[in-house]
Amino acid sequence: MKRREFIQAGAAATASLASAAAPMPVATLGRSGLRVSRFVVGGYHMAVKGEETATSIIHRAIDLGVNFFDSANLYHKGLSDEIYGRALAGGKRQKVMLMTKCEDYSRDGSMKMLETQLRRMKTDYIDLWQVHQVSELSDAEQVLGPNGSLETFVKAKKEGKVRHIGFTGHRDPQVHLKLLNGSSEWETIQMPINLIDPHYLSFIVNVLPAARKKGLGVLAMKSNAMGAIGRNNVARIEDCLKFTLSQDIDALVSGAETVEQLEANILTTKTMTKLTRTEIDQMLATTKKGRTGAQIENYKRPPAGAGGFRLHNDG
Repeated sequence: MKRREFIQAGAAATASLASAAAPMPVATLGRSGLRVSRFVVGGYHMAVKGEETATSIIHRAIDLGVNFFDSANLYHKGLSDEIYGRALAGGKRQKVMLMTKCEDYSRDGSMKMLETQLRRMKTDYIDLWQVHQVSELSDAEQVLGPNGSLETFVKAKKEGKVRHIGFTGHRDPQVHLKLLNGSSEWETIQMPINLIDPHYLSFIVNVLPAARKKGLGVLAMKSNAMGAIGRNNVARIEDCLKFTLSQDIDALVSGAETVEQLEANILTTKTMTKLTRTEIDQMLATTKKGRTGAQIENYKRPPAGAGGFRLHNDG
């Protein structure tokens, strides 16, 4: 082993031990009442390198104090749901909370999807079931309207198939507000929270205060804007995590493709000190000078005349 590799391996081992030793911070997920770890394993990224790596990430996360895990029907064509079903066998399912998501906005279609997801995850109930990545006002209208998926979500909760319900999205704050104001049944909301969000179609500015006023549990995602913040040298991963976790959120859904990435991100979560208002303002003043908006957050609605839009996986 070369000297540099030896030093890197030693640093990774030290980070791993530190991650294990520190306590995991927890929060109450709004009016759902769930006590969740502040770090939530993102269900898409964990499976990018295959099931064996995903299973290792899940098991290591549990060892490090994570008690809340994310998934969705869209992630790897249902494979992420299936991986949880296998990885949490042998009594592990009872030690954690599972969240998965449904992108079918119709009543009948969402009911079929729920039954499929329960089978895949090998469980009798889902702790949090969310309507997935609602992107257009017309989508929100379908969810809320007659024969929309909200009817299924409310029914599934009454029947005990899901414990709590919410919704996610990342394209346009106005879509979130339509859903938020369209029903009192929602218990959670998931949205992009990162250090360039305030500069364009901001969920932090437009949605977060409204969600808190209604008592919803807030799940942050895209702290690194699907990797674009790091790729464009806007900020370090550690700073992204610190910024997001310093906002008025309950937990951060964060993806990791390796156990080493997971350990590093959990170490930051466990040991960070919440940023002050002055530190946040300084960070935003810096990021405002660089690339922002749909150039980086390309999951958000582009400015008029700027071209098309492509859906992205939450996480």
